[in-house]
Formats: sequence, structure tokens, C-alpha cells
Amino acid sequence: MKSVRKLMCVLLSIMMLAQFAVIGASAAEDYTIINPYNEVIWEGADAWGAYKGTVHSHTTYSDAEDTLPVMVKEYYNQDYDFLAISDHGITGVDWDKAPDTQLLYTYQWIIGNPYEHLTTEEYIAIKDGTYPLYDGSSRDSGLLPILGANEFNHFSLTKNHVNGFFLPGTTGSGYAGAENEKGFEQVIKFIEENGGISHINHPGDWLNSNANPDVVNDPYYISFFGDLMLKYDSCLGMEVFNERNGTTGYDRILWDNLLMYCLPYGKNVIGYSNTDAHWPSCVDSSFSVFMMEENTVDNVKKTMENGALFMITRKLRPNEWIGPSEEIDVMNEGLPYPMFTNIAVDGHKISVNAKDCDTIQWIANGKVIATSAVGADAITLDLDTIAGSEDFQYVRAELFGKGGLCLSQAFAIEDGSEKLEYEEEELDFGAKFLRWFKGTKLWAIINEIIMAIKG
Repeated sequence: MKSVRKLMCVLLSIMMLAQFAVIGASAAEDYTIINPYNEVIWEGADAWGAYKGTVHSHTTYSDAEDTLPVMVKEYYNQDYDFLAISDHGITGVDWDKAPDTQLLYTYQWIIGNPYEHLTTEEYIAIKDGTYPLYDGSSRDSGLLPILGANEFNHFSLTKNHVNGFFLPGTTGSGYAGAENEKGFEQVIKFIEENGGISHINHPGDWLNSNANPDVVNDPYYISFFGDLMLKYDSCLGMEVFNERNGTTGYDRILWDNLLMYCLPYGKNVIGYSNTDAHWPSCVDSSFSVFMMEENTVDNVKKTMENGALFMITRKLRPNEWIGPSEEIDVMNEGLPYPMFTNIAVDGHKISVNAKDCDTIQWIANGKVIATSAVGADAITLDLDTIAGSEDFQYVRAELFGKGGLCLSQAFAIEDGSEKLEYEEEELDFGAKFLRWFKGTKLWAIINEIIMAIKG
């Protein structure tokens, strides 16, 4: 009788453990993948367009080597669909009008680079697509101007630049900006107070990550940028790719770190890719593709805010963390760039179709979790087959092809837990003084002298 009772107890214990195991497995798997492209219609009569553009570019009104007409016509000939001229310290106006000018850039006249804008006839024809291309043909679609853009902190020596967008009139023209951390926050606050949106430009340039790649993993800088994005809703994200990525080759790593920092608070850090072109040869460097129903200013703004866009670059150095293993360098070669043609989320699976690429890699929490070849069929990532997926905060995809590298936005993973509430940390007197002093030109000049001595 005792043996029977003992056997029954063992069986009941096994049943209870099995039940707990099922409950535990269900809890671990109880999450939702948030698709940033959920609204996109990929095929059929109502399919959305894939519009190529950049929201960061320059002319001789600031520090570019070519005039506004030369730069605009180069974008037009390279089949861009939308363009924001964001000269340093100058809020963009219609391309057939002279914007405000800044004393700092009067050197352009001295070296023979004049201020010029389009004629009204050219402007109208470029906007409606009837302006002739270099070969004499027409485009049949126009180049959409995105006005009200400005690359702020133009008088800063530390390159703590922020792009503001959709600013009214000439608001922000002449805003010189403070240095370092102080300058970043002041201008982001200014943009928000004036009804604009912003993203942080080429953070690797300010961090000097070329000389010290590990700085993109530094908790101080991760929390600094992350706190700015959490404190100011209008600061949407950062440039992941910028021009030839000469000073920003590790900003993908910083982006992953910022995603992990901000997502617990419910904020997805949107990544952008911009030419930041100062001469025509860089127009085919880094750019974005926006998925939109129609190419309009309102839709461009909406897409900047909701993240239904992809980032492409033609040039990127190798890195040992997430690749590439070899340098990408295909600027101005006329190659089709890698591109997603369909994305669908079903439960714990993400399925994509793509073109003009041969490899896809998936990244979660800053690490490569899967890599596969790309063919005609859809590629599916099933998170239930990936060890540790219950701890992922996001997943994102990267396409590699002969024409460059294309990044998706992050697919946030929601497990139903309550989001953290952001509370600004109060700096002590010493930290406040240091941030103030680092925001001065004196600090910046001393730092430049020290760096020059070090070589």
C-alpha cells in the first residue's frame, strides 16, 4: 500500500512539474513582434511606392563645394524622389529663392564658390519632372523639395550636429549652438519648442569613434543620447549611415545600443541614412527609401515619424562585431541597391522578400543571430527556433548585395511587461559645471590644440 501511495505521489509530482513547465514555456513565448512596415501595401493596384531620398544635404550657402542648382540637378539626374537641403545654420526655403546667409560662409565668395539658386522656371520643371536630364530626356516624375530643414550648431567646433525638420519660415537660421552635450540638448529643445522634429547627425563624428571604436559601447554616451531621445519626443533617432561613413563606420553598433536602452521605455529609435553631400560625387553614397502611398511632404514627415523606411549605403568599412567582413565600396558604379520587396509578421515569424542582394543577416540585441542566402522565395526567421529569443528586445534585418547594404528598421518585441517611465536624472553641481564648461568655445579650442599636439 505504501508503494502504491509513493507511486501516486511521484506521478502527481511529475504532472505538476509538467504543468509548471508548460506555464513557464507559455510565459516565455508570450510576446508580439511589432512590424514598423505593418501599414505598407506591397503589391496590387494599391501598392505603395518605394521613394528614394535624403533629408541631409548641402550647397555653397554653407560649406559645400557646389551651388544649389548643381546639387539639386545631380539629385534629379540620379533619380531621387525627395530632397531636403539642410545647410549649416540656414533653414531651407524654396529652391528658387535665396535663403538667409551666414557670415561664417562668406569665404565661399573669396574662393570662387558663389551663392546661387534655381530660376522659377527650373524649379517648377524639376518639381513636376519635365526638366530635361543630362541626356536630354525627361523623368516623368518630379523631385519633391522638403523645406524647413537646418543642420544646427553650425558654429560648433565639436561637430555636435542635429538636423531639424519642418521648421516654420526661417526659424533657426543663424542658431550658432553651444559645444558638446550642452549644444545637443539646447538645439533639440529649440526644435521641439518650434514645432519641428529632429534626428542626431553622424554621432560617430562627435565621438571620434574611428580612433576609438569601443566608444560606441560606452554606457555614458549610450545613456546621454538615449536620454535625449526619451526626454524629447520630437528627437526621433539618429543617422546610422552618413555619406561615405568616413567618420561614422561604427554607428550601426551605437544604434543597436540605443535600441536596447530606449525600447524598455517604449521608444523605438528610428535609423536614417543620408548623403550629407557637399559635392555631386557623394550623391550616390548613403540614402533612404521611404515606403509611402504617394510622394508628398506630409507622407515624408509621417514616414520619418513612423519609421517605414530603409537605409542604404554604398560604402562601409569592415568591422569585427556585425560585419561586413570586407569593405563595401560601390559608389557611382550604377549598380542596383539591395531592397526589401515584402515584409510580413506572423506570430513569432518574420518573412521577407528581397531583390538585388545575395545574403541576409538578422541582428537582435546587437548580435548576429542568423544568416542565409537570398533567392526568389521568401526568407523566414522563426524566433521559436533561436536560442534565447525570449530575451530579445528587437530584431532587425540587413541585406548585402553587389550594390551595397540595406537595413530595415528594428522590429520591437513586446512581452506585455509595463514600460519604464523616464525620469530625468538631476546632475550634481560638479557635473553641471563640467557640462557648462565643455559647452564653451574655450573648452573646444583647448581640446583641438591638445588633439593637434597628439597628432
